[in-house]
Amino acid sequence: MQVDAGLKFIVWLVIVVIGLIAGAIAGSAIAGGGPWSGAAAFTAILIWLGGFIVAWLAAAAIRMVAQWQRAIVLRLGKFAGLRGPGLFFITPLIESVSTIIDLRTITSTFKAEQTITADTVPVDVDAVLFWRVIDPEKAALEVQAYSEAVGWASQTALRDVIGRSTLADILSGRDKIDTVLREIIDHRTEPWGIRVESVEIRDVVIPNNLQDAMSRQAQAERERQARIILGESESQIAHKFMEAAALYATNPIALHLRAMNMLYEGMKDKGSLIIVPSSALETMNLGVTSMAALKGMAEQAGAATPATPIPALGKQPPSAVAPLNFPGMDL
Repeated sequence: MQVDAGLKFIVWLVIVVIGLIAGAIAGSAIAGGGPWSGAAAFTAILIWLGGFIVAWLAAAAIRMVAQWQRAIVLRLGKFAGLRGPGLFFITPLIESVSTIIDLRTITSTFKAEQTITADTVPVDVDAVLFWRVIDPEKAALEVQAYSEAVGWASQTALRDVIGRSTLADILSGRDKIDTVLREIIDHRTEPWGIRVESVEIRDVVIPNNLQDAMSRQAQAERERQARIILGESESQIAHKFMEAAALYATNPIALHLRAMNMLYEGMKDKGSLIIVPSSALETMNLGVTSMAALKGMAEQAGAATPATPIPALGKQPPSAVAPLNFPGMDL
């Protein structure tokens, strides 16, 4: 409780000083200006004692609470009302301030250790609760220690929700679990004049061996996805090859040109060795002389500079390139 101790002391001091002065004046008046007699001293002492008592009662009657607080005042043990904020007075010896209620939003941390989920997995869950008192009278009269009661209610609700949820739900559906927890806790604390604003799960700790198993499972799942993607790629490539084969089957000249281009690209690298089946050469009507011509062209293309043009295959002199005879074509 926030009480201005300085104000209480000033009030007490002022009343004591007034009592001392009043006692001295009363004693002097009874003594008639001479030495104090027994009656004068007795009167002065009584006034001084009364001044001390009045000062103590006045100081005890002063109370003060902050803007965000409310005071529960009891009169002879019964609820008398709420006081505050600011400065207020009570009747000493009859009224008392039993509790000071904080109306601000309060944060409480709670946890559930080694709680078994619906799929029999032990987990440790940490959460944060945001709540506030909306009815100070109920918070003071309906529950003994409302702060501890909210903590226990939150912990039991968290264990209940974890027991009804699987590990996957806890890890991936935190928003849903937060909403369910808030509704359960708010339902339990509503009779106490407390409203739960939100619940947030901070951390979920699972056993180390289970973490390793989940890591291996995720790795296997990624490998399975990679193999599926690779298989789909191979299937697409096979379909493209089938389309190309159908095209080459209807146009053998295109197939011959493609084969010659592949040989030409392979011979451009110096020191390369290409093994070509004789059946392929017979299919393309390429003999030894034609192969030598292709090799010479590849070497010439590798040694040529950008400023030196490379002669086309069809424009080579007869001594360098043998005539190529394609079926159905006259060159």
